[in-house]
Amino acid sequence: MTSRDSRTSRSAAVDPLGPLRDPHEPGCDVFLTGTVFLDIIFTGLDSAPVRGTESWARGMGSSPGGVANMATALARLGLRTSLAAAFGDDHYGEYCWDALEQGEGIDLTMSRTVPGWHSPVTVSMAYEGERTMVSHGHEAPPPADPGLPRCPPRARAAVASLGPGRGEEWIATAARQGARVFADVGWDESGRWDLGALADLEHCEAFLPNAGEAMRYTRTDCPRAAARKLAEKVPIAVVTMGPEGSCAVDGRTGETAEVPGIAVDALDPTGAGDVYVAGFVTGTLAGWPLADRLAFAGLTAALSVQEFGGSLSAPGWAEVAHWWAAAPDALRGPYGFLDALLPPPAAPAPRRRAVPTIGFRPGA
Repeated sequence: MTSRDSRTSRSAAVDPLGPLRDPHEPGCDVFLTGTVFLDIIFTGLDSAPVRGTESWARGMGSSPGGVANMATALARLGLRTSLAAAFGDDHYGEYCWDALEQGEGIDLTMSRTVPGWHSPVTVSMAYEGERTMVSHGHEAPPPADPGLPRCPPRARAAVASLGPGRGEEWIATAARQGARVFADVGWDESGRWDLGALADLEHCEAFLPNAGEAMRYTRTDCPRAAARKLAEKVPIAVVTMGPEGSCAVDGRTGETAEVPGIAVDALDPTGAGDVYVAGFVTGTLAGWPLADRLAFAGLTAALSVQEFGGSLSAPGWAEVAHWWAAAPDALRGPYGFLDALLPPPAAPAPRRRAVPTIGFRPGA
């Protein structure tokens, strides 16, 4: 059984792209590349750690992190996902590789294990609805094997993380090959927040910054105004607003949409932004209306914050169906599109979740 077959057998019977598939399509729905971290997450802290004191967390979990958050979220929504990443030659690297390939069915053909290189690690501390992260790692050496598969593969879509002054050749290549490029962005440590410095934005179909990032890049004081400004630079601009929801503008048609957030008891917000992007990519590739894409992306992100970690907290269709079966009447309108997508309500199948430690021997 291949990893793709394994993914299909474990997922709920929902293929969001089923009606669109044909024998001549790319074998990959979404390609992405980046750094895989081993995430160690502490939750249940009453406040931020204070210098010179010891804090005890009431919860702890370990899971693959970094680009693995997005890859897992995409795979759990039924998209054929290909990841190109370096993995450490250590137990952390082995655990992350196994969790992604065997556990989630992600295609790691373009990934590699680097001898003598240790896995990057992030410690995330969640408190008061936010989180603080401390990371350590070194850049992986360039691949020495000329026989590695060509990167990127042909795909329906690609997900990229943009940075000021940091153009990446693979993004332009993916766009030339017909992939629809979706991009988020990180914090600009230079403080310049120059939209023109995001060299690969010209190759993107959709840009999905959070409200703080969007307002800084556009010099606006409102997320909605920021979305309108960004839509002058990219076909679809989406601005996420945390618990308040998200808004979007389609610069090609002038269509706008805004969907409020879903109130949940958040355990750990790590990776929620990645899960949001995965939900939006899924809806876009499936051809849903803009408002439905925002609603679905926000829902998947809301479900993810109720579990530990960024990758293994991502929901699949069974979790979405379980939520929909108990959703209040007030949401029946905005989320009514789910009726045509979801399998019959059933208890969610067991999924890998973040655990306090790794490496237990079978039967121990």
